[in-house]
Amino acid sequence: MRGAKGKVDGGRMDDGLDEARRGVPAFPVPGPAEQRERERRRHLLGEIDRMAGRGTGPLVGRRRYVAVLGSAVAVGVLTLTLGFPSTPPPGAPAAPADPTTVALLERAALAAASEPEAPVRADQYVYLKVVGHTAYLTENAAGGMDRGRQREDAERWTSVDGTRPGLARQGGHEEPIRTTPGGKAGFHSPTYAFAASLPSDPDELLGLLREDAHRNHGPGSDSTTGPDQQAFVAIGDLLRGTVVPPATTAALYRAAARIPGVVTLPDAVDAAGRTGVAVARVHGGERVEWIFDGTTGRFLGERLVLTRAGAWGEAGDVVTSVAVVARGVVDEPGQLPSAR
Repeated sequence: MRGAKGKVDGGRMDDGLDEARRGVPAFPVPGPAEQRERERRRHLLGEIDRMAGRGTGPLVGRRRYVAVLGSAVAVGVLTLTLGFPSTPPPGAPAAPADPTTVALLERAALAAASEPEAPVRADQYVYLKVVGHTAYLTENAAGGMDRGRQREDAERWTSVDGTRPGLARQGGHEEPIRTTPGGKAGFHSPTYAFAASLPSDPDELLGLLREDAHRNHGPGSDSTTGPDQQAFVAIGDLLRGTVVPPATTAALYRAAARIPGVVTLPDAVDAAGRTGVAVARVHGGERVEWIFDGTTGRFLGERLVLTRAGAWGEAGDVVTSVAVVARGVVDEPGQLPSAR
């Protein structure tokens, strides 16, 4: 999927996707019988672009930079969230989500709300299995940057309330997952208990998301992400990073429909090769996409696509893609959830 250059027309940002949005399939909402049957991702990038473009001499030691979706996770190298300098035209805010996108997110919300909610105990663990890949940049001997791609397949067991150590398996290695500091989670380190504590009213939920986004990415923060994009990213972190109760999932989708600039793409492929439809938002040279199964409305995964060429690649390149292939709640680290 190639990115398109935007232009301003009558105060609305034309991202070149109007034609693509037509014909988005309407996935069905499970009826009661079906329900019973299932009971069932700024500044640093600018510096990298600058270094790659001007061919500076090598720094002390070779450095490697890895692109990540949403909140950065320590992986033994320098990690960063992509972000080109944002230069929106004055007086031209992002357009509200179009009716197609609102309708799609509402259908996803209804499908999520119809899922049964199993009881979860504080002493249990959330199991998450993901497959995917992410781009990295490695400084070469000439001072430029070489691009590469690494796998991000992993299994994780995290404490439901964040108070007990968890377990991560990746690349044939096991590492402990630390407890959430003070047992306190948030949008940047979500746990099941945190997700379950969020309001099911989408307006109230969006208010909390925007409050957090303004605090960390608003004026004076030196962030290039911006509050609207960060709210969208935070929702994606929750959808991708933990198990979320059905009512909260539905509220997250409805909150996303209230974020300006959210659009729909009829064709997308996740990191596991599954096809679907995508809800996306373009900001500062990148497009974050949430991919849904076009039949069931189930969240499949997330990816980040460049809409502007730079050190990370050409417009249209998929920089990071993560697909959720299994998740559930278990009694201890290492245990797998029962098949549904």
